[in-house]
Amino acid sequence: MATTANHFSLSLSTKQATTNSAISKPSFNYPYNYLPLVQKSKFISPYSLSWTSRNSFELNSGWVSASSAGRGQRSRICASSAQVMDQFATKTEPGVPTIVEVDLGDRSYPIYIGSGLLDKPELLQRHVHGKRVLVVTNETVAPLYLDKVVDALTRGNPNISVENVILRDGEKYKDMDTLMKVFDKAIESRLDRRCTFVALGGGVIGDMCGFAAAAFLRGVNFIQIPTTVMAQVDSSVGGKTGINHRLGKNLIGAFYQPQCVLVDTDTLNTLPDRELASGFAEVIKYGLIRDAEFFEWQEKNMQALMTRDPNALAYAIKRSCENKAEVVSLDEKESGLRATLNLGHTFGHAIETGFGYGQWFHGEAVAAGTVMAADLSYRLGWIDESIVKRIDSILKQAKLPTAPPDIMTVDMFKSVMAVDKKVADGLLRLILLKGPLGNCVFTGDFDRKALDDTLRAFCKS
Repeated sequence: MATTANHFSLSLSTKQATTNSAISKPSFNYPYNYLPLVQKSKFISPYSLSWTSRNSFELNSGWVSASSAGRGQRSRICASSAQVMDQFATKTEPGVPTIVEVDLGDRSYPIYIGSGLLDKPELLQRHVHGKRVLVVTNETVAPLYLDKVVDALTRGNPNISVENVILRDGEKYKDMDTLMKVFDKAIESRLDRRCTFVALGGGVIGDMCGFAAAAFLRGVNFIQIPTTVMAQVDSSVGGKTGINHRLGKNLIGAFYQPQCVLVDTDTLNTLPDRELASGFAEVIKYGLIRDAEFFEWQEKNMQALMTRDPNALAYAIKRSCENKAEVVSLDEKESGLRATLNLGHTFGHAIETGFGYGQWFHGEAVAAGTVMAADLSYRLGWIDESIVKRIDSILKQAKLPTAPPDIMTVDMFKSVMAVDKKVADGLLRLILLKGPLGNCVFTGDFDRKALDDTLRAFCKS
């Protein structure tokens, strides 16, 4: 049962911030060695952060308006609700990016979002270090975009030489054996510490290329070019890299930030419908945990997203990246706040591991996991039934699963969840919804009987 002991709130200022402003450290001590959210900030953070106990962290959030500066539209924070439809209705000029910045001090980097950006070589070339580039991609994406990326890297710049390594496509190849193929190519090509790795593909490629860049010669420059909704709105942003282990997903990896993320929305034109829908699970997540107005926008515009309306897709990607960028800027190494981005993932990762990597797409497993997290939240009395129904409805609109596959059992869930990355001192911690829409809690303080009831409700045995 959740505890209310040791409850206090840390409110971050909502006053106007300047480029060189900082969030000041409060005068009291942070409990239990929690990393303070003290970062140079170029935006305003209207959060209330609350610790209810050693293992419980709550997030209540609101939004203020975006600012713009420089070439293209540069965004520091998510748009206010009054701007939502105006921004959605605005057609962006092809080749002119919207820029969302991930603010990490001297390791800050831009996310370029727009149509036709692979035809703008200056965007990529300004982030290439040295003269040697290794493009890491897969057998599905290479025939579609490898030549275009090589051209963007070398056009007007004959000093750049580009190698490539083409990997097998699929989550089941996100392993050590496949990762070694990247190292083999880099070493055989005699790449040095001035080289740049480029990840061209979805989340699997981005995670593996980033991990390879973090480990090769103890760290080389890398760039993300995500080609799926899932990668564009989530996995390419924030520096989480890694591979799977047969006992659990993403258990081996590193935090390692790219030099930039280039999101050419035209790459979604070749994305199969099922993979398109899979990515919307992460878009929906942002609305549920921290951005209620965005969730309401999704409820009204899911059909436009499903039919690939270019303006709807561009807006959903931009707003998702703004949400992700702000969280990463405040909590890069997932000390508390960033963990809230994993709503539904503990259940979802158990599905992927238990069912077999690649049987379901990541977003499909997360969708079912989100329903399970909402069910548990409701059983605990933390949300009302209307939120549960809205989650079920929007996932069905997106043609995503709302229950795990029949093969999953209670014991399978418990076995895999026991080695989840969020387990601390043997205690399973989950991201659950609490309060009105747009609020969540990262906690180990919940009634285990309620968890058992949720698992039994979704499993046949």
